[in-house]
Amino acid sequence: MLDSARSLTLFESMQRRNFLAGGLVGLGGCTRTVKVPLATSALPTLAPIRAQLDRIFRVTVCLRPFRAAGPRLDVERVGEKTVVHNYGHGGSGWSLSWGSSAIAVEKAMALGERDVAVIGCGALGMTSAILLQRAGARVTIYAKERPPEVRSSRATGSWTPDSRVALTNAVSPDFPALWEKMCRSSFKMYESYLGLAGNPVEWTDRYLLSDETAEAAPSKREAVESLSFATYRDRVRDLTPRQQELPTATHPFPTKYARRTTSITFNIASYSRQLLNEFFVEGGKFENTEFNTPAELSRLPQKVIINATGYGARALWKDESIVPVRGQIAWLIPQPEVNYGVMYKGVNILGRRDGIVVQGAGKGEMEGYNDANEQPDRAEAEAVVKTVAELYSRWAK
Repeated sequence: MLDSARSLTLFESMQRRNFLAGGLVGLGGCTRTVKVPLATSALPTLAPIRAQLDRIFRVTVCLRPFRAAGPRLDVERVGEKTVVHNYGHGGSGWSLSWGSSAIAVEKAMALGERDVAVIGCGALGMTSAILLQRAGARVTIYAKERPPEVRSSRATGSWTPDSRVALTNAVSPDFPALWEKMCRSSFKMYESYLGLAGNPVEWTDRYLLSDETAEAAPSKREAVESLSFATYRDRVRDLTPRQQELPTATHPFPTKYARRTTSITFNIASYSRQLLNEFFVEGGKFENTEFNTPAELSRLPQKVIINATGYGARALWKDESIVPVRGQIAWLIPQPEVNYGVMYKGVNILGRRDGIVVQGAGKGEMEGYNDANEQPDRAEAEAVVKTVAELYSRWAK
């Protein structure tokens, strides 16, 4: 287990590279920080998390589809079909889904067809289908699974638009501007889901905690071999609040050091249901289908297809550029009163409506990199929950 100083420094390094400034672990690094005046800061009312091991009701694993060059958005001819690709977003699938799908839909609709297929029913598949409908197309989704079985349903649920989205030295010169366009477009769409029944999308506070002060923490983390992941958060600094450094008397945590920011949370269970309902209400159709090779697309009646198969594209398209990034979540029974996130000793915690997410991030952006193991590890899950239990046992004292 990392000690507090290493945890804080590791977290700050993660932020510099990953733009998790608005996500679950988005509180450190070079994020602009403002100090909260003690006299004007009300102590927030936060409920403690009940982190007993017998409250783990499931353990899930998601493989994020990372591509060094960024998401694949090109157009390919396969026999008599035209395929528009929309996959390979790393840890940014939900966050960039609307903006990326808007680009794919524009390319698909430019081909003149009004009966369009989508393969894949995760974050990118559902948003592609809905945007196609809004553009006037008839849409059928073809997929082996749909929520809650798809990999997207096992995501953390944080706004992380450049989490392992590309490598700095592998992207094209125009990719940063394209990323910003996708990011801003997605963010604007998410604003329209705020306040809906079931809270599919909401703003929640996040706290970075440490037992060391910022000055006492080492300026550099201990070396961990790392790739140069692209980070573009400075381009969208205006979208989320700045980080705040909290004096001890302005937060209820038992640690010496705390920072706070506010970010978007996706309550994926209700959000996925919302998207599917929108799709079906507008006449969308779903066909339970599995494809093993691109040649099998020939059996579809549609001439234009959006390929939103995520990590599945590695096998379907024999795309070796996709690298799996394993992420495991231990799910604690939801507590409606816990609606905030925490980063503590290398563990990410996020209180969602459908469960309290507990996830290890000990190796930063390299955590789970090139690990295709989708089998849950109960021992790993219990280890991270014990870290949460240690934090809140101190709170109780």
